Amino acid sequence: MTFLVIGESVADIVRAPGRPDVAHPGGSPANVAYGLARLGRDVALLTQLGEDPMGELIRTRLVRAGVRLLDDGQRGVRTPTAVVSLDADGKASYAFDIAWTLRPFVPVEEPRHVHLGSIGAAAAPGAAAALAIAESLRGRATVSYDPNVRPALMGDRPAALAQAERCVATADVVKASDEDLAWLCPQEPEATVAERWLGMGVALVLVTRGAAGAAAYTRGHTVTVPAGAATVVDTVGAGDAFMAAALEALLAPVPGHEVHVGPQRRERWARLTASELTELLRQATAAAAVTVSRAGANPPDAAELERALQAP
Repeated sequence: MTFLVIGESVADIVRAPGRPDVAHPGGSPANVAYGLARLGRDVALLTQLGEDPMGELIRTRLVRAGVRLLDDGQRGVRTPTAVVSLDADGKASYAFDIAWTLRPFVPVEEPRHVHLGSIGAAAAPGAAAALAIAESLRGRATVSYDPNVRPALMGDRPAALAQAERCVATADVVKASDEDLAWLCPQEPEATVAERWLGMGVALVLVTRGAAGAAAYTRGHTVTVPAGAATVVDTVGAGDAFMAAALEALLAPVPGHEVHVGPQRRERWARLTASELTELLRQATAAAAVTVSRAGANPPDAAELERALQAP
C-alpha cells in the first residue's frame, strides 16, 4: 500500500445558529485518509468503529471513496462522536465523546508512508500503540504527524507537549496549525518551534495559519503562501484537506526517482527547493480552500483540486 493512516474516526454532529444539527463523518486521521482516496491514492485506515448507525455512516463514506479499513480485532467498541459548534464566522469548536483503545498491530502489507496524529496519537491507551506502529515501520517507510490539538482531551500541557514531541521525533513531516503551536508552545515563536523540530530530525515542518495562509520550513528554506480564495461555509476538515493534499504531492512520482525507500524520500524532502515548497503549499492551501467553501469535512477530488489550482 502507499499510505497507512492511523487514528480515530468520529461522527461530527455539526451545530450552527439557526440550523438543525447535521451528522458528518469526521475525525482528523479519517479525514486525511478520505482526502487521499479522493485524490486517487492507495490508502488504508487503521481505526475503531462501532456496529452502530454513526459507525455505518463513517464506514460507508470511507469505503465508497476507496479507503481500506483495518482494525485491531477488538469488538464491542462504540463509534466516537463530537459536537461541532460553529460560530457566526463558521469557525468550529469541539466537544468530544471518544475512547481510543487501539492495541498493537502489524500490517500484512507494509506501506510506503505512515500518517498519524490528533486524538489517536495523544489519548491513552491507544496512542502508545499508534506511535509504536509508526516507529516499527520508519526504517522502511516515511512518517508524517499532525498534533491537531484538542485541548479538552489533551490534559496537562507539559505532558501533552512531551507526547507530541515523541511523535515529532518519529516523523519526517510535521504539520501543525498556528493554534496548535499557540497551545503547545505558548511562549515560543512559530519559527523557533519549527527550528527545534527540524533539529529533532524532521525533514519538513508545515504550519497552517487559517486566513493568513501557510508556511513551510526546512533546514535550508522558509517559504510562505497566502490562503486560497474561498467563501467560507465552515472550517471543519480544512487542515486535514491541507494535509492530504500535501502528502499526495510529496508521494507523487518524481521522474527518474519513481522508487524510493523511506530514507531516500526523507532526504529528498529535506532538500526541497523554495520553488518546490511553494508549489507544495499552493496545492495544499487550494485543497483547504475548496473544503472551507462547503459544509463538513468535504475535501476535493483530483479534478476539483486541479480546477482550483487553475483558477485565477
